[in-house]
Amino acid sequence: MPSIRIALVSDIHGNLPALEAVHADLRRRGADLVVNLGDSLSGPLLARETAQFLQAQGWPTVAGNHDRNLIEQSPAQLAPPDACAHAQLGAQELAWLRTLPATLREADLFFCHATPQHNCSYLLETVLPGGAVRLASPSEIAQRLGAERAAFIACGHTHFPRAVRTAAGQWIVNPGSVGLPAFEDDSPCLHRIETGSPDARYALAERTARGWSVALISVPYDHRPMAQLARSRGFADWAVALETGYMGP
Repeated sequence: MPSIRIALVSDIHGNLPALEAVHADLRRRGADLVVNLGDSLSGPLLARETAQFLQAQGWPTVAGNHDRNLIEQSPAQLAPPDACAHAQLGAQELAWLRTLPATLREADLFFCHATPQHNCSYLLETVLPGGAVRLASPSEIAQRLGAERAAFIACGHTHFPRAVRTAAGQWIVNPGSVGLPAFEDDSPCLHRIETGSPDARYALAERTARGWSVALISVPYDHRPMAQLARSRGFADWAVALETGYMGP
């Protein structure tokens, strides 16, 4: 098989300075292909500017669950982070979101936001009753993959960077979140994902004659202006997450 070097970004959430830092880093390291795994704009940060930056890059991009919310729900129906992003977007940016596919496939490479079938499910994490989060078991991962047999699968959604190799030899890579290093969710029960640092995350995967190698990369950037912006717009929880990589008390 021919060698290829792929950069994976995901869950930017309107954090343009984090995206710019990742872009500069991946340009320095080099990549044949950059794929964006979705949830690009939602949040109280720089939704419109981030959309315009991504359109200028022309990277293959899949739609995340929040991307779908922005084009399928009315502003009154949107959760506050989505509503804040929607208020910043013009017709051109919303039209771009409508063009994004749910998944992408290139030969034996498969790209999705969450799982092959759903954009709101966790592929590599399992939430336990009480809110603890653990690495999914091999049987859970196999069930969530369903009939997908691609040799290399990339997903996002959970914001937690991981690289897993299944017993069948499939690689599954989650690059983590470019723009939001911690969050809290209430499905299937209240839980938190925390990465423990404010850095931007992405992944580089390279296929060589010996197989795949994967690097999960953490990129520092000046996160303070984005935390201040989130706080000024009434999103104190986002501010803490952006400052620390934790959700706070």
